[in-house]
Amino acid sequence: MEYYKKNHRLIRELVIAAILIASVTYIFFCAPENITTKFSSFQLHHLSNKTALTSPRDDLEIALKEASMGRNKTVIIALVNKAYVEGEISMLSLFLESFWLGGENTRYLVNHLLLVTVDQTAYERCKFLRLHCYRLVTDGVDFGGEKLYMSSDFIKMMWRRTLFLGDVLKRGYSFVFTDTDVMWLNNPFLRLSPDENEDIQISSDQFYGDPWSEQNLMNTGFYYARSNNKTIALFDKWYQMKANSTYTNMKEQDVLVSLMRNGLFGELGMKVRFLETIYFSGFCEDSRDMNVVCTVHANCCRSIRAKVFDLTVVLQDWRKFKRATAKNKTSSTVGYWSGHLGCYNSWATKNSTKQINTTEE
Repeated sequence: MEYYKKNHRLIRELVIAAILIASVTYIFFCAPENITTKFSSFQLHHLSNKTALTSPRDDLEIALKEASMGRNKTVIIALVNKAYVEGEISMLSLFLESFWLGGENTRYLVNHLLLVTVDQTAYERCKFLRLHCYRLVTDGVDFGGEKLYMSSDFIKMMWRRTLFLGDVLKRGYSFVFTDTDVMWLNNPFLRLSPDENEDIQISSDQFYGDPWSEQNLMNTGFYYARSNNKTIALFDKWYQMKANSTYTNMKEQDVLVSLMRNGLFGELGMKVRFLETIYFSGFCEDSRDMNVVCTVHANCCRSIRAKVFDLTVVLQDWRKFKRATAKNKTSSTVGYWSGHLGCYNSWATKNSTKQINTTEE
């Protein structure tokens, strides 16, 4: 009897083993392709790192996480295309050089810079420079060439930028957005308010003395946006206006100004600070004190060529000022900006453009 039980148990185990082998053989060799794929995916999932369940959900999430400033999830974001990365002296090269010239206060910030590239050439240049890069694809639109101020493609690119930045906020990341024609000469985070109740801090073409006044002339080329329900709602409403016939052929900055003046900031309960041009300056209104300036923006300028010409001069002025400061350690050094001839003439006729070319040569 005991012998029979042992043989019966052995036969049962052999049958079970045979069934399992047959099942596996069927799945891999006889079953429809989709079943095999599902099984393989399931198997690979469990063989992979167990942290896969908490890994970033896509390329953008990966890029944001790698560039962010630790716990506060803040990222510096700039958008570039082919026109901004090519040339003997490119806009991107000047932008990155400014971080270096700023010294210890700014050099490390490049580690938290995410370059959003809108074409393959810009993406490849970004990867070559070993920066944090994200390729923003827009079906059916070529953002590769220069987009002159207020041209149709310029307006399209600005709206695409707005949609993208709204997505960043929805992912829980705060950001400093900066155009690449903004030179970072000192650490702007030392001048931005740490008050968490301030939703947006934004640069001005002209600053009239009151940081809370909506009469200041807003510029969306440099601003800090804190990720919260109010800023997310603002960006949603802002982008919706793209389809509003009232705002046809208006750039996104002018639409935001209109929404502000129609009371949207107040409706959302937002606290918006306008940044003083003494710290966050531009060609529209130069900083009066080079000792405290953080950024210089080539605003009030029409073409990349003119911006590159004048920003090259800005960096030359900054080098001279830094050398003078190093020699004169006992007191503040007075520095002066050169005139912005290239940008001034960018609004003029072709004859004025020839004058710029002659000056460059």
